[in-house]
Amino acid sequence: MVTLAAHRDDSLTTSRIADVSRIPSTYLSKVLQTLGRAGLVRAQRGLGGGFTLVRPPEAITVLDVVNAVDPLRRIRECPLGVAGHGPHLCALHQRMDDALATLEQVFGETRLSDLLREAGGAPLCQPGSRGPTVRPVEVKLSRRSSVAHTRRQARARRR
Repeated sequence: MVTLAAHRDDSLTTSRIADVSRIPSTYLSKVLQTLGRAGLVRAQRGLGGGFTLVRPPEAITVLDVVNAVDPLRRIRECPLGVAGHGPHLCALHQRMDDALATLEQVFGETRLSDLLREAGGAPLCQPGSRGPTVRPVEVKLSRRSSVAHTRRQARARRR
């Protein structure tokens, strides 16, 4: 969607979108069909055809896109099915739902045009694009997991 927003005056083919956004074209085709059914993109067949946004990037939120492809699922009742809980969530599930509510709010307030502006007009995740430096996370494995991981590495080296 950000790629289409960046090229709002052009109709882009699935292969062009896949190249620019680095998304496998087979997966992208399915996502574009879903976005079309949700009324967010329009497909034009034939020479010069491709996909375009139905509305301007200022009128499409990230939440619109997320809800079209894989909607956020708020926690309305105990996900474990504990009968006595009903709509009363335990502390953990309440915090999880609060996090989903925050995500829903942020996505609802973020428009495709905001993402483009913050990325300097380029689609996201481009080499050399500005953005936070991502540092690797050190994962501490339990001794049992660490031993199993070491054994798998040794077997892989022997092959």
